[in-house]
Amino acid sequence: MIFDAYNKMKEILQNKNLSITPLRLDVLEIINSSLSALSAQEIGGKLNEYDRVTLYRTLKSFISSGIIHEISLAGLEPKYALCRDECSSETHNHQHVHFSCIECNKVLCVEAEKIPIIKIPKFSIKSLDIQAKGICESCSS
Repeated sequence: MIFDAYNKMKEILQNKNLSITPLRLDVLEIINSSLSALSAQEIGGKLNEYDRVTLYRTLKSFISSGIIHEISLAGLEPKYALCRDECSSETHNHQHVHFSCIECNKVLCVEAEKIPIIKIPKFSIKSLDIQAKGICESCSS
């Protein structure tokens, strides 16, 4: 991990009041450096040595602190991607689409030109997950 990236990861953990451990730094760097969302198995495969239980606890603490968000798509194991700065332990605020490529199976967080506003009479929507399936830019070229 290069020095600037290391400092950035340390700062993220400090800002969320999490202890700085080698595993947390490594997991955060792996997620940060990936162009697509990663499963726990994919993250574990990039670690030198790790305990599965500790990895899952680390991922859960990152979710509850607003560092990462979990993407659950039908038929796929959960994937994890970095949150934006506005996410916190109280709320995750994601105004993007989770895109699943049917060719390479990558899951990407992509910005949409316009996110629909959905109103359901007598219901209060607290979060909205938009999922799309298709062929990603890499696979279509």
